[in-house]
This record gives sequence, C-alpha cells and structure tokens, in this order.
Amino acid sequence: MSTVFRDDPKTLVSTAWLAAHLKDPDIRIFDASWYLPDMGRDAAAEFKAGHIPGARFFDIDEISDHRSELPHMVPPVEKFMSRMRAMGVGDGHQIIVYDGLGIFSAARVWWLMRLMGHFNVAVLDGGLPKWQAEGRMITDQPATIRDRHMTVMRQNDMVKDVTQVAHASKLQNYAIIDARPAPRFRGDAVEPREGMRSGHVPNSQNVPFGELFNADGTMKNDAGIRAAFEQAGVDLNKPAITTCGSGVTAAILCLGLERIGKTDHALYDGSWSEWGMFPDLPIATGDA
Repeated sequence: MSTVFRDDPKTLVSTAWLAAHLKDPDIRIFDASWYLPDMGRDAAAEFKAGHIPGARFFDIDEISDHRSELPHMVPPVEKFMSRMRAMGVGDGHQIIVYDGLGIFSAARVWWLMRLMGHFNVAVLDGGLPKWQAEGRMITDQPATIRDRHMTVMRQNDMVKDVTQVAHASKLQNYAIIDARPAPRFRGDAVEPREGMRSGHVPNSQNVPFGELFNADGTMKNDAGIRAAFEQAGVDLNKPAITTCGSGVTAAILCLGLERIGKTDHALYDGSWSEWGMFPDLPIATGDA
C-alpha cells in the first residue's frame, strides 16, 4: 500500500492541491470550524478575522435539526438546500472543507455533504493550521455569493438511529467503532455533557480519532489508517457504524474508512449524547 500522500477530491486533499486550484471557477470552500465549549474559541469571529480566500462559514450548529434536543443533528433536506443556496453552493461544484484545528469538525461537513448526495467534497489535510504554517494567503474579505441550486439525494444508508445501533450491538453484524478518547470509552472519565452516563455501546471497539493522525495533525497514509483499525480489533469485513460524543469526530473515522477503500460505513448521528442519556439502553465499561 502506497506511503505517498494521495490527493483525492472525494476524500482528502493537500494544502498544495488547494493552493493550485484556489481560483478554479467550480471550487467552493467551507470553513467548518467548530469548538467544544471548554476550548474557549469563537469559530464565527475567527472566520471573520481571517480565512482562506473564497471560503464560506459553515455553521454546524445552525445548519442542523433544531427540532431535536440533541446537538447538531442532520438538518431537514429543505433547510440544508436553502442554506447551500444562500452560500452559493450547488450542483457541479467541488467542495473543500477545512477547520481551525487541523482535521476535526471539517469531517462532519464532508460526511453531511455526502449524506445529501454531493460526493465531490474533500477535507483539507491539516486544515487552517497547516495552511497558515506554510505562509499561505488568508483574508478577512467575504466571498462573492451567487445563487446556485443544489440537487439533494439523501443517502439513508449512511446514517443510523438509536434503534438501528441497538440492533447492531445485539446482533454484532456491524463493526461499531467509537472515536472518543479511551478514558471516556472505558467509562473512567466523566462525560463533558451533563447527565450522561459513562461507558460505551456494548460490542463496540475504540479507535480514538487522533489515532488516524500523524504528529503534525495530517491524516496517516492508508497503511497507517488500516493499522489503527486493526490494532483496535475492528473487523473490517463487517459493515461499520461510527460513533462518538455528538456525531462530529465519528465522521473522522468515516473519512479514514473511505480513504482505505471501505465504503460500507454509516454514522450514528445521536452518538453518546443520545445513548448515554437513556437509562434503559445497555452500556459497557472497560476495554471490551
């Protein structure tokens, strides 16, 4: 398996690739930065202060299903379409998504675009930190927006709900992969969201999302990604369901699976924010 980085406009592209294509007429760039409350950062304010030229700010919490009490759940199709139109993003566009942490929340938007049937979308490897470290251009100027229509064909097999995950856990016919840090998976650490139980979905494996990254915050090569899953005991012959705290870092695992050619993966949208809230759902603790 190749150790050389592969630019792939459907999964992951390098900063050099984006710099070379920055002025392409069909490129649309999303800044999908999103931070946990304890990080003390304001994604929208940082975007206004400086972003990659042409970028639009993708607000994960706003472009979500506000009918749900769970955080940033998948938005209704109509809401998604209206927000894309307002950002001038439509059919035929190549979308590049980045965030302010390297690869964090950008993967969630990559997954969401694919869920809505738009597959010409890639995450920027290393994100804004790598772009800035290389001395590449940033601006505080807003993008020029022109109305565009986006056709949406929702890929229902790419998302799972709590009932489907409960069945998969019981039947063990899916590999359920949890992206949270090991102490949270084991139940040793208190969950950051109040009222959550500690532990994990029974019969799931733990691949903390950071295991897919190199020391510089870029994504590992194919062999490194595959090794991270296999070392955690993940059966890659089974279809996969990824999960995490609230459906953000689970998308990083989906991105990693897609990079190694495994396409039969889905994301548990409610993740631990949902599973950990209901006392009648079983939980497991420890490493297994």
